Amino acid sequence: MKKQEPIYVQTEIGTSMEEIWEHTQNPDLHTEWDVRFTEISYLERQENEPQRFLYKTKIGFGLVIAGKGETAGQIQKETGERVSSLKFWTDHPLSLIRTGRGYWKYTPKGDRIEFETQYDYETNFGKLGKVIDSYVFRPMLGWATAWSFGSLKLWLEKGYHPRLTLQKTLTYWLVCFLLAFVWIYQGLVPKVLAVHPEEVEMLSSLVSLPVNPYIAVQWIGFMEMLFGFVWLLPFLKRKLFIGHMILLSLLTISALLANIRSAVHPFNPVTFNMVLILLSFIGYINCSDLPAAKYCKRKRG
Repeated sequence: MKKQEPIYVQTEIGTSMEEIWEHTQNPDLHTEWDVRFTEISYLERQENEPQRFLYKTKIGFGLVIAGKGETAGQIQKETGERVSSLKFWTDHPLSLIRTGRGYWKYTPKGDRIEFETQYDYETNFGKLGKVIDSYVFRPMLGWATAWSFGSLKLWLEKGYHPRLTLQKTLTYWLVCFLLAFVWIYQGLVPKVLAVHPEEVEMLSSLVSLPVNPYIAVQWIGFMEMLFGFVWLLPFLKRKLFIGHMILLSLLTISALLANIRSAVHPFNPVTFNMVLILLSFIGYINCSDLPAAKYCKRKRG
Protein backbone atom coordinates (compact mmCIF):
# COMPACT_ATOMS: atom_id res chain seq x y z
CA MET A 1 0.00 0.00 0.00
CA LYS A 2 1.38 3.38 -1.02
CA LYS A 3 2.23 5.99 1.58
CA GLN A 4 -0.68 8.26 2.44
CA GLU A 5 -0.54 11.98 1.70
CA PRO A 6 -0.55 14.27 4.76
CA ILE A 7 -3.85 15.93 5.64
CA TYR A 8 -3.86 19.50 4.35
CA VAL A 9 -6.57 22.16 4.83
CA GLN A 10 -6.52 25.86 4.00
CA THR A 11 -9.06 28.67 4.17
CA GLU A 12 -9.13 32.47 4.33
CA ILE A 13 -10.81 34.19 7.28
CA GLY A 14 -11.72 37.87 7.54
CA THR A 15 -10.25 38.61 10.95
CA SER A 16 -7.12 39.95 12.66
CA MET A 17 -3.99 37.98 13.41
CA GLU A 18 -4.46 38.48 17.15
CA GLU A 19 -8.03 37.18 17.11
CA ILE A 20 -7.36 34.04 15.08
CA TRP A 21 -4.22 33.35 17.10
CA GLU A 22 -6.23 33.55 20.34
CA HIS A 23 -9.00 31.30 19.01
CA THR A 24 -6.56 28.63 17.86
CA GLN A 25 -3.88 28.75 20.55
CA ASN A 26 -6.17 29.13 23.57
CA PRO A 27 -7.20 25.53 24.42
CA ASP A 28 -10.62 26.56 25.79
CA LEU A 29 -11.50 28.42 22.59
CA HIS A 30 -9.89 25.77 20.39
CA THR A 31 -12.19 23.00 21.61
CA GLU A 32 -15.24 25.20 20.95
CA TRP A 33 -14.80 25.01 17.15
CA ASP A 34 -12.64 21.92 16.50
CA VAL A 35 -14.84 18.79 16.40
CA ARG A 36 -11.76 16.57 16.55
CA PHE A 37 -11.22 17.32 20.24
CA THR A 38 -13.45 17.25 23.29
CA GLU A 39 -10.95 18.68 25.75
CA ILE A 40 -7.46 20.23 25.59
CA SER A 41 -5.57 21.27 28.71
CA TYR A 42 -2.10 22.77 29.04
CA LEU A 43 0.37 21.27 31.52
CA GLU A 44 2.61 23.36 33.75
CA ARG A 45 5.55 24.67 31.81
CA GLN A 46 9.05 25.41 32.99
CA GLU A 47 11.08 28.19 31.40
CA ASN A 48 12.71 27.21 28.08
CA GLU A 49 10.56 24.06 27.87
CA PRO A 50 8.03 23.37 25.11
CA GLN A 51 4.38 23.77 26.04
CA ARG A 52 2.94 20.30 26.69
CA PHE A 53 -0.76 19.49 26.68
CA LEU A 54 -3.29 16.70 27.15
CA TYR A 55 -6.15 16.09 24.75
CA LYS A 56 -9.29 13.96 24.89
CA THR A 57 -11.74 12.90 22.20
CA LYS A 58 -15.08 11.24 22.89
CA ILE A 59 -15.82 8.48 20.36
CA GLY A 60 -19.23 7.46 21.70
CA PHE A 61 -20.62 4.81 24.07
CA GLY A 62 -18.80 6.49 26.96
CA LEU A 63 -15.37 5.83 25.41
CA VAL A 64 -12.70 8.53 25.44
CA ILE A 65 -9.33 8.48 23.66
CA ALA A 66 -6.70 10.53 25.45
CA GLY A 67 -3.25 11.56 24.30
CA LYS A 68 -0.42 14.01 24.82
CA GLY A 69 1.33 16.60 22.71
CA GLU A 70 3.74 19.49 22.76
CA THR A 71 4.42 22.59 20.74
CA ALA A 72 7.61 21.92 18.79
CA GLY A 73 8.16 25.60 18.00
CA GLN A 74 6.63 28.92 17.01
CA ILE A 75 7.97 31.31 14.35
CA GLN A 76 6.93 34.88 13.64
CA LYS A 77 8.41 36.46 10.50
CA GLU A 78 8.91 40.12 9.66
CA THR A 79 6.11 39.84 7.08
CA GLY A 80 3.68 39.09 9.92
CA GLU A 81 3.41 35.42 9.01
CA ARG A 82 3.29 33.01 11.93
CA VAL A 83 3.87 29.26 12.13
CA SER A 84 3.11 26.99 15.06
CA SER A 85 4.30 23.38 14.92
CA LEU A 86 3.48 20.51 17.24
CA LYS A 87 3.77 16.79 17.76
CA PHE A 88 1.34 14.42 19.43
CA TRP A 89 1.16 10.82 20.58
CA THR A 90 -0.98 8.37 22.53
CA ASP A 91 -0.70 4.86 23.94
CA HIS A 92 -4.48 4.41 24.23
CA PRO A 93 -5.34 0.83 23.13
CA LEU A 94 -8.25 1.98 20.93
CA SER A 95 -6.44 4.79 19.16
CA LEU A 96 -5.64 4.29 15.49
CA ILE A 97 -3.08 7.09 15.71
CA ARG A 98 0.20 6.25 17.42
CA THR A 99 2.25 9.40 16.89
CA GLY A 100 2.22 12.35 14.56
CA ARG A 101 3.25 15.92 13.90
CA GLY A 102 2.04 18.95 12.01
CA TYR A 103 1.80 22.73 11.88
CA TRP A 104 -0.56 25.69 11.71
CA LYS A 105 0.39 28.58 9.45
CA TYR A 106 -1.08 32.10 9.55
CA THR A 107 -0.39 34.37 6.55
CA PRO A 108 -1.73 37.96 6.38
CA LYS A 109 -3.60 38.70 3.11
CA GLY A 110 -4.73 42.33 3.43
CA ASP A 111 -7.73 42.34 5.77
CA ARG A 112 -7.84 38.53 5.80
CA ILE A 113 -5.74 35.73 7.25
CA GLU A 114 -4.84 32.66 5.21
CA PHE A 115 -5.07 29.87 7.78
CA GLU A 116 -3.70 26.46 6.92
CA THR A 117 -2.68 23.22 8.54
CA GLN A 118 -0.84 20.11 7.51
CA TYR A 119 -0.28 17.04 9.65
CA ASP A 120 0.53 13.38 9.33
CA TYR A 121 0.72 10.43 11.69
CA GLU A 122 1.70 6.79 12.10
CA THR A 123 -0.97 4.19 12.77
CA ASN A 124 -1.41 1.24 15.10
CA PHE A 125 -2.72 -2.28 14.35
CA GLY A 126 -0.31 -3.13 11.52
CA LYS A 127 -1.67 -3.60 7.98
CA LEU A 128 -5.27 -3.58 9.20
CA GLY A 129 -4.72 -0.16 10.75
CA LYS A 130 -3.26 1.14 7.48
CA VAL A 131 -6.26 -0.13 5.50
CA ILE A 132 -8.76 1.42 7.94
CA ASP A 133 -6.80 4.68 7.90
CA SER A 134 -6.60 4.79 4.10
CA TYR A 135 -10.26 4.15 3.31
CA VAL A 136 -12.13 5.39 6.39
CA PHE A 137 -10.27 7.24 9.10
CA ARG A 138 -8.02 9.61 7.15
CA PRO A 139 -10.79 10.85 4.79
CA MET A 140 -13.07 11.32 7.82
CA LEU A 141 -10.37 13.16 9.78
CA GLY A 142 -9.58 15.41 6.81
CA TRP A 143 -13.28 16.23 6.40
CA ALA A 144 -13.61 16.96 10.15
CA THR A 145 -10.62 19.31 9.98
CA ALA A 146 -12.05 21.22 7.01
CA TRP A 147 -15.52 21.37 8.58
CA SER A 148 -13.98 22.75 11.77
CA PHE A 149 -12.12 25.43 9.78
CA GLY A 150 -15.48 26.40 8.28
CA SER A 151 -16.97 26.62 11.76
CA LEU A 152 -14.12 28.86 12.93
CA LYS A 153 -14.58 31.06 9.85
CA LEU A 154 -18.27 31.61 10.62
CA TRP A 155 -17.46 32.35 14.26
CA LEU A 156 -14.82 34.98 13.52
CA GLU A 157 -16.50 36.56 10.49
CA LYS A 158 -20.18 36.52 11.46
CA GLY A 159 -20.19 35.85 15.18
CA TYR A 160 -22.01 32.50 14.95
CA HIS A 161 -20.85 30.38 17.86
CA PRO A 162 -19.81 26.85 16.83
CA ARG A 163 -22.46 25.32 19.09
CA LEU A 164 -25.12 27.22 17.12
CA THR A 165 -23.74 26.17 13.72
CA LEU A 166 -23.45 22.55 14.88
CA GLN A 167 -27.07 22.63 16.07
CA LYS A 168 -28.17 24.14 12.74
CA THR A 169 -26.21 21.49 10.83
CA LEU A 170 -27.72 18.61 12.80
CA THR A 171 -31.24 20.04 12.40
CA TYR A 172 -30.74 20.54 8.67
CA TRP A 173 -29.55 16.98 8.05
CA LEU A 174 -32.18 15.47 10.36
CA VAL A 175 -34.86 17.13 8.22
CA CYS A 176 -33.18 15.87 5.04
CA PHE A 177 -33.05 12.28 6.35
CA LEU A 178 -36.69 12.41 7.47
CA LEU A 179 -37.85 13.71 4.08
CA ALA A 180 -35.73 11.09 2.32
CA PHE A 181 -37.31 8.34 4.43
CA VAL A 182 -40.85 9.58 3.75
CA TRP A 183 -40.44 9.79 -0.02
CA ILE A 184 -38.58 6.47 -0.33
CA TYR A 185 -41.13 4.67 1.86
CA GLN A 186 -44.12 6.26 0.12
CA GLY A 187 -42.72 5.27 -3.24
CA LEU A 188 -41.59 1.76 -2.34
CA VAL A 189 -44.34 0.35 -0.11
CA PRO A 190 -47.79 1.64 -1.21
CA LYS A 191 -46.87 2.14 -4.88
CA VAL A 192 -44.17 -0.31 -5.98
CA LEU A 193 -44.63 -3.28 -3.65
CA ALA A 194 -48.32 -3.15 -2.68
CA VAL A 195 -49.77 -0.99 -5.52
CA HIS A 196 -52.48 0.07 -3.09
CA PRO A 197 -55.98 0.36 -4.62
CA GLU A 198 -56.44 3.88 -3.23
CA GLU A 199 -53.31 4.99 -5.07
CA VAL A 200 -54.69 3.54 -8.32
CA GLU A 201 -58.13 5.06 -7.74
CA MET A 202 -56.72 8.49 -6.96
CA LEU A 203 -54.53 8.53 -10.08
CA SER A 204 -57.34 7.27 -12.33
CA SER A 205 -59.74 9.94 -11.08
CA LEU A 206 -57.28 12.75 -11.84
CA VAL A 207 -56.07 11.85 -15.33
CA SER A 208 -56.97 9.53 -18.17
CA LEU A 209 -54.02 7.21 -18.72
CA PRO A 210 -53.05 5.43 -21.95
CA VAL A 211 -51.37 2.67 -19.90
CA ASN A 212 -52.40 0.29 -17.15
CA PRO A 213 -52.93 2.47 -14.03
CA TYR A 214 -51.18 -0.15 -11.86
CA ILE A 215 -48.04 0.21 -13.99
CA ALA A 216 -48.36 4.01 -13.86
CA VAL A 217 -48.57 3.94 -10.06
CA GLN A 218 -45.43 1.83 -9.89
CA TRP A 219 -43.52 4.23 -12.13
CA ILE A 220 -44.64 7.12 -9.94
CA GLY A 221 -43.34 5.11 -6.97
CA PHE A 222 -39.92 4.75 -8.60
CA MET A 223 -39.79 8.51 -9.24
CA GLU A 224 -40.74 9.21 -5.61
CA MET A 225 -37.94 6.90 -4.44
CA LEU A 226 -35.48 8.72 -6.71
CA PHE A 227 -36.65 12.04 -5.28
CA GLY A 228 -36.13 10.63 -1.78
CA PHE A 229 -32.50 9.80 -2.55
CA VAL A 230 -31.95 13.37 -3.78
CA TRP A 231 -32.43 14.56 -0.17
CA LEU A 232 -29.36 12.56 0.84
CA LEU A 233 -27.02 14.20 -1.68
CA PRO A 234 -24.43 16.65 -0.26
CA PHE A 235 -25.57 19.95 -1.78
CA LEU A 236 -27.26 22.98 -0.23
CA LYS A 237 -31.01 22.49 -0.59
CA ARG A 238 -32.40 25.99 -0.02
CA LYS A 239 -34.19 26.13 -3.41
CA LEU A 240 -35.23 22.49 -3.09
CA PHE A 241 -36.97 23.24 0.22
CA ILE A 242 -38.93 26.08 -1.43
CA GLY A 243 -39.90 23.88 -4.38
CA HIS A 244 -40.84 21.07 -2.01
CA MET A 245 -43.27 23.28 -0.08
CA ILE A 246 -44.91 24.37 -3.33
CA LEU A 247 -45.07 20.76 -4.57
CA LEU A 248 -46.69 19.54 -1.36
CA SER A 249 -49.29 22.29 -1.50
CA LEU A 250 -50.22 21.26 -5.06
CA LEU A 251 -50.30 17.56 -4.09
CA THR A 252 -52.65 18.36 -1.19
CA ILE A 253 -55.04 20.19 -3.51
CA SER A 254 -54.86 17.34 -6.05
CA ALA A 255 -55.60 14.72 -3.40
CA LEU A 256 -58.66 16.63 -2.24
CA LEU A 257 -59.89 17.10 -5.80
CA ALA A 258 -59.48 13.37 -6.42
CA ASN A 259 -61.29 12.38 -3.23
CA ILE A 260 -62.65 15.07 -0.93
CA ARG A 261 -63.61 12.38 1.60
CA SER A 262 -59.92 11.72 2.24
CA ALA A 263 -59.82 14.92 4.30
CA VAL A 264 -61.69 13.20 7.14
CA HIS A 265 -59.54 10.04 7.16
CA PRO A 266 -57.03 9.44 9.96
CA PHE A 267 -53.57 10.71 8.90
CA ASN A 268 -55.13 12.25 5.82
CA PRO A 269 -53.28 14.17 3.05
CA VAL A 270 -54.01 17.54 4.66
CA THR A 271 -52.39 16.80 8.04
CA PHE A 272 -49.64 14.60 6.57
CA ASN A 273 -48.55 17.15 3.96
CA MET A 274 -48.74 20.02 6.44
CA VAL A 275 -46.23 18.20 8.63
CA LEU A 276 -43.92 17.77 5.63
CA ILE A 277 -44.33 21.45 4.71
CA LEU A 278 -43.41 22.43 8.27
CA LEU A 279 -40.35 20.15 8.15
CA SER A 280 -39.34 21.76 4.85
CA PHE A 281 -39.66 25.22 6.41
CA ILE A 282 -37.48 24.15 9.37
CA GLY A 283 -34.91 22.82 6.92
CA TYR A 284 -35.06 26.04 4.91
CA ILE A 285 -34.40 28.35 7.87
CA ASN A 286 -31.50 26.15 9.03
CA CYS A 287 -29.69 25.76 5.71
CA SER A 288 -28.00 29.16 5.68
CA ASP A 289 -24.54 29.85 7.12
CA LEU A 290 -23.58 26.22 7.67
CA PRO A 291 -19.94 25.13 7.93
CA ALA A 292 -18.88 23.15 4.88
CA ALA A 293 -15.65 21.28 4.21
CA LYS A 294 -15.98 21.83 0.46
CA TYR A 295 -15.20 25.56 0.83
CA CYS A 296 -11.71 24.77 2.13
CA LYS A 297 -8.71 23.98 -0.03
CA ARG A 298 -7.75 20.35 0.59
CA LYS A 299 -4.62 20.03 -1.59
CA ARG A 300 -1.60 22.19 -2.08
CA GLY A 301 -1.41 24.14 -5.31
